[in-house]
Amino acid sequence: MFELRRIFSFAVLAACILTSHAQQTLHIAAAADLEPVFLPVIAQFTAQTGVCVEASYKSSATLAAAIINGAPFDLFLAADLSFPQRVVAAGLAEESAPIPYARGTLVLWTRNDSRYHQLSMDSLRDPALKSVAIANPEHAPYGRAAKAALEHLGLYDPVKSKLVIAENIAQTAQYAESGNAELGFISLTSALTPQLKSAGHYIEVPREAYPPILQGAIAIKNSQNARAAHQFLDFLASAPVVHQLEGGGLGPAR
Repeated sequence: MFELRRIFSFAVLAACILTSHAQQTLHIAAAADLEPVFLPVIAQFTAQTGVCVEASYKSSATLAAAIINGAPFDLFLAADLSFPQRVVAAGLAEESAPIPYARGTLVLWTRNDSRYHQLSMDSLRDPALKSVAIANPEHAPYGRAAKAALEHLGLYDPVKSKLVIAENIAQTAQYAESGNAELGFISLTSALTPQLKSAGHYIEVPREAYPPILQGAIAIKNSQNARAAHQFLDFLASAPVVHQLEGGGLGPAR
């Protein structure tokens, strides 16, 4: 996964150097679940438009707070609708409501060398289970979805004392992959990366167990790169990119 990121980072850098005469950089506040799938998307956008892109990947709550406090982002791509709505409520968005751009999927993941070769949601009832990684429900939409799923399935009380709280979904995946947690509720985007596909296996959490993870975007008001921000939103909505994101674990926003 890190090697792939390096390759695409170099591709983006090379494209930016070749188009440096444009002197334009789009600053995107991006939810952590986007990082595994976004580098090739950014590289393609830069190659097509000549607009360089810098993305900062953090929890949606952290990014929303940063924008409300004046961080100079042009575009906010969150992992749900509620956090961009906070930016709208603060009067800092060009849109009156977040624009849905993708739908996330929650999965339960474990290492191949764990005891859970036949992984299921019932694995969470195992008295021998020691730890379960989950993104902070206060900061991360996937953490909120995981908590909702545990409560819906009657599993929250059995695992509450075993939860290992991560700052965002990317850190949750790190905890699970490193073995610091036996199981982890992570995004499908993380589970489908070559590194995690090789190191472990997963099951999808039943969709009826948690509210839809509908991911929303807003362009930031008074941005100097407003045109490029809307170009990127149009690019995300194009059929080839929607198909590409779906292959990486983000479903269409419908």
